[in-house]
Amino acid sequence: MRHAHRPRRHPLLRGTALGTVAVLSFVAAGAATAYIRLGNNIETHDISALIAEIPEPEVTATPDPEDPNAGQALDILLMGSDVRDGENALLGGEEDGMRSDTTLIAHISADRTRMDLVSIPRDTRVDIPSCSFYDGSTSRAQSGRFNAAFSIGAKNDDVGEAAACTINTVQSLTGIVIDGWVVVDFAGFRDMVDALGGVEMCIPNDMESPKSGLSITAGVHVLDGYSALAYARARTGEGLGNGSDINRIARQQQLLGAIAQEVFASNLLTDSVDLYRFLTAATQSIAADPNTGSLTALGGLGWSLKDISPSAITFLTIPIATNPDDRNEVVFTSEANAIWTALINDVPMVPQTTPTDATGTADPTDPASTPVETTVPTPGVDPFTPADLPAICG
Repeated sequence: MRHAHRPRRHPLLRGTALGTVAVLSFVAAGAATAYIRLGNNIETHDISALIAEIPEPEVTATPDPEDPNAGQALDILLMGSDVRDGENALLGGEEDGMRSDTTLIAHISADRTRMDLVSIPRDTRVDIPSCSFYDGSTSRAQSGRFNAAFSIGAKNDDVGEAAACTINTVQSLTGIVIDGWVVVDFAGFRDMVDALGGVEMCIPNDMESPKSGLSITAGVHVLDGYSALAYARARTGEGLGNGSDINRIARQQQLLGAIAQEVFASNLLTDSVDLYRFLTAATQSIAADPNTGSLTALGGLGWSLKDISPSAITFLTIPIATNPDDRNEVVFTSEANAIWTALINDVPMVPQTTPTDATGTADPTDPASTPVETTVPTPGVDPFTPADLPAICG
C-alpha cells in the first residue's frame, strides 16, 4: 500500500478521530508521538556522574494543549481498509486491490461534549461522482455499491486517492463537509487493540466463522487484537445471524463501544505511559490527511475530549431499506435526511426524550418524578451508546 506524498487538491479543513473508537483514541492522543519516534533513534549516554549539582530552578506548569479547531464542529470519515498485501494478507488472505468494508462518519460537537458515529453499509446503492487522480485522470460518474467508491479511487493503489473518492461520494450524498479522514487496516486494528491490553466483550452466543478466524464461546471474554479483528470481520458462519452486512455492522459498533469504555476506564487520554504504548502501535497503522497526523492538532483535540462521557458517544446505522431493484442491496430511507441535517447543524442526531408524568404529559420541571420506561437498543438497528452495553449483554 503506497501513501500519497503530494498535497491533496480537495479543499478539506484537514481534521482529526475503528476505528473506529480505537482511532478516536488515537485522535484524542497525539502529541507524545514525537517523543516515541525520537527516542527510538537517539544514542544515549549517562553522564550524570560527571555533572556538578546546582539548585533546581522553579519550573512552571506546562500549559494545556490548545485545540486548533476549538469552537468548531468536526466531521471525520473513518474507514477500515480491507487491503490484503504484506502482513494484512497473513491476517485476511491475499487478494488484489483495495477495499473499504467499514465506513463511519464521526461527528465531534463544537462544544466537545458529544460524539455521534454513523455507519454507512457497504452494500448501499449510491451515485458515485467522478473522482480525480494525481496523474490528472478522472473516473466516470456511476451508480454502484457504496464501497465501490474506495476501490474506484484505489486504481493506482494509493490510499489517499481511495480516501478522496470515498469522501467525494459521502459529501455528495449527505451535504456534510468532511474535515478529515483516517484509514485503518487489519494489522493496524489488531495492534491498537493489543496496545490497549485487549477489550472486554460479552459474547451473547457461541460464534464460529472459519473465513474470518473467529471461534468463541458465549460469555465474557477479553479479546486480544487478533480475536477482536476476527470478531469485527466475521460475517458468515455459526451464531452470526443471517450473514448480512447489517449484522456485522452491529457487532462492529458493539466492539467499538467496548473499546471506548476501555479507553475511558483506563484513563488512556491522560495516562502518558499507556498513551505512549498505544501511540506506538497507532502511528504505524493508519493513513490520514496531514492535519489528522499533526501532533499539535491531535494533542489539542485530545485534551478537549478528555472529559466526554461514554453516554455522550452515540452509534447509529443510517436508516436503510432493501433496494427494490436488488434484494442484496440497500438504499437510504427518507429518515436518513434528518440524520445528515442534524450533523450539519451540530445537534444530537438522536433527539433527547422528555420524561412524562403519570398522565403521560411531559414534565420538564421534575424529570425524576416518574421513572422513564427504557428498552434495550438493538445495535445495527437502534442508536446506542457504550453505556448501553451492559444492558445489551444482559
